[in-house]
Amino acid sequence: MKKIIKIILVLALIALVIIQFIRPEKNNGGYESVIPFENETKPSLAVAEILKSNCYDCHSNQTQYPWYSEIAPFSLWLDEHIEHGKGHFNVSEWNTYSAKKKDHKLEELIEMVEEGEMPLDSYTWLHGNLSPEDTELLLQWAGLTRLKYREKLEVSHTD
Repeated sequence: MKKIIKIILVLALIALVIIQFIRPEKNNGGYESVIPFENETKPSLAVAEILKSNCYDCHSNQTQYPWYSEIAPFSLWLDEHIEHGKGHFNVSEWNTYSAKKKDHKLEELIEMVEEGEMPLDSYTWLHGNLSPEDTELLLQWAGLTRLKYREKLEVSHTD
């Protein structure tokens, strides 16, 4: 029995070493990738900081990687989270969204933050939770910004 356990542990160690050579591509589009989004949605400095520290890592082409992102399987797990997050909402692609889609993405943002689903628990364990004040600021900004897109939609429906 000890021999089988020893073989399993050696194989696990070999697999852990081999998996270190699998390197996901980094999501480093740079901060400039979020500038069009911020220019259009005009977050206050406080809201821009909330977005930067709680949203952009997974919802833009600009990720600030923590030290453990260099170690597999964490690197693979983070890559999957980033790709999943960008698939739902990518502020670096904001200019490609229609007004209707922008309104819908802001609606989803509000819903996810209100329900406590964003930021993810796995993110907040290391980065901290949004304070109630930050949550309120983010929700107010998203609600006001959403009104602008709803107005655009109403105007386009009357034309």
